[in-house]
Amino acid sequence: MISYILWDANPEIFTIPEIAGYGPFPVRWYGLLFAAGFLIGQQVMIHVFKKEKKPLEDIDALTLYMVISTVLGARIGHFLFYQPEILFKNPLEVILPPYAGLASHGAIIGIITGLLLYARSRKTTGQTFLWVSDRIVIVVALAGSFIRFGNLMNSEIVGRPTDVPWGFIFMQNTEFKQIPRHPAQLYESISCLVLFFVLLALWNRYKERTPRGLLVGVFFVWVFTLRFLYEFLKENQEAFEANYALNMGQILSIPAVLLGLYFIWQSRQNVLKKTA
Repeated sequence: MISYILWDANPEIFTIPEIAGYGPFPVRWYGLLFAAGFLIGQQVMIHVFKKEKKPLEDIDALTLYMVISTVLGARIGHFLFYQPEILFKNPLEVILPPYAGLASHGAIIGIITGLLLYARSRKTTGQTFLWVSDRIVIVVALAGSFIRFGNLMNSEIVGRPTDVPWGFIFMQNTEFKQIPRHPAQLYESISCLVLFFVLLALWNRYKERTPRGLLVGVFFVWVFTLRFLYEFLKENQEAFEANYALNMGQILSIPAVLLGLYFIWQSRQNVLKKTA
């Protein structure tokens, strides 16, 4: 007996009617989950700052840096990695709506850039780049879980055909033949949620004694090793990827995993130096 799940979720929650000639404006699950990642993440960072006695007034600035750097990085990354011809012909596409197309690898590059800029003006409070990075990856993991669930609600980034009993038929997706497919978005969402609790537990164990770079390293290795593997279960996002042995997501994940291993090794070296 063949079993599967019919996934027919409406990506829109409700629609705000036209007001003074503007609209209507659809409110989508993806946008709500994207915003929720930042809002809940801000509360987690407030908890971290209180426990480690860092200035709470810096939270708003950190949140602003993260919102801007994440969105810009994800948009630029999408066009740079998947549609470079549009980026160079019409760079305004990056900031103009609709914001269709966000690349997680680009978001990570944007977040790193934002944290470097933030940390430059916060050194006197002990908020070095690695200190803030080790804490921010906790909420980035949570936000990643929300965003991937938003992809599921949009019936996008679908998996390859499968005969597993939990295969999804994405009724709202007209691009691919409606047959059971891996719910790859759900795999990644659950993986990021588990990572959030792992990183939070590690920080809760060490707090201010957390080895510099440890949580960043665990984040990179976990997320991008699984991303590399999950890509084998997903349809390619762009047609050109069919010509490669590895798709773009996998190619970009390799240096990210190596960087994560370096951070873990470096954090271990720093611990050994302190105990020597």
